[in-house]
Amino acid sequence: MTENNTILITAGPYQFLATLESSAAPKTVSLFRTLLPYRQKLIHVRWSGEGLWIPLGETDFGVSFENHTAHPGSGDILLYPGGISETEILFCYGGVAFASKMGPLAANHFLTITDGKENLRSLGELVLWNGAQDVLFEIAGEEM
Repeated sequence: MTENNTILITAGPYQFLATLESSAAPKTVSLFRTLLPYRQKLIHVRWSGEGLWIPLGETDFGVSFENHTAHPGSGDILLYPGGISETEILFCYGGVAFASKMGPLAANHFLTITDGKENLRSLGELVLWNGAQDVLFEIAGEEM
């Protein structure tokens, strides 16, 4: 039996389907699977551009850098495992140069939105102008 690599993301009033990047970031994907279903709040980034983030403070998930990038694309979701800045999940909706007040950062690209990308900008602007939005990550059911 194969593992389902499709994640349903419900963020504010929007839904997205995303694919886990199992071969590129196996340790990060394995960790993320243990968190599902995962509920948090998305807030707008402060330094990185057109992105949303889930700040996780000093959380140590025990993963290191795998396929880290500082310039993710729209629809890419990354985990920064901590170190120079706090641990976080970065949810990109447009142009991003991943950074903190300490300077440029790189994070593991572990999830890619494949369906619903046309709503990413609307979600980003909703968070920017109206504040934090609930987000839920869960394994997508067969009916999706």
